[in-house]
Amino acid sequence: MNKKVISRILLALAAYGIFVALVVTFYDDSPDKMEWKDRESYNRQFIAKIKLDEFTFDQALQQLGSPDITEAKIVANDNFQVMFYRTQHVKSDGITTQDECTFLLFINGVLKEIGLGENYPEQWNIIKNYQGST
Repeated sequence: MNKKVISRILLALAAYGIFVALVVTFYDDSPDKMEWKDRESYNRQFIAKIKLDEFTFDQALQQLGSPDITEAKIVANDNFQVMFYRTQHVKSDGITTQDECTFLLFINGVLKEIGLGENYPEQWNIIKNYQGST
């Protein structure tokens, strides 16, 4: 009787191990496929951990997925790219707006500034602040 119980326990553990291995191997847990509430939470937590001058545009696309809103501009041979990721729910209207997002400003592919979307300067005034320093 003890051998039967032990063999069934070992069989159950083996089956569980195979199941876990399959999930880890084949389950794609990308931000693009998350529910909006989960994605907002993921974006908030991830953005809180990133460091200026150490995070790149390509890493943002890889780790956070496609941005909800994006803008780009080249000024004096500098590439300015702003990516907006939704981090807080404001209004249930099916449209993501800047006030629901956190922006990431990349200059020449390197993260230079993070801020709330509602505080994002209009008309690209932020570029004027960087023109003398880049």
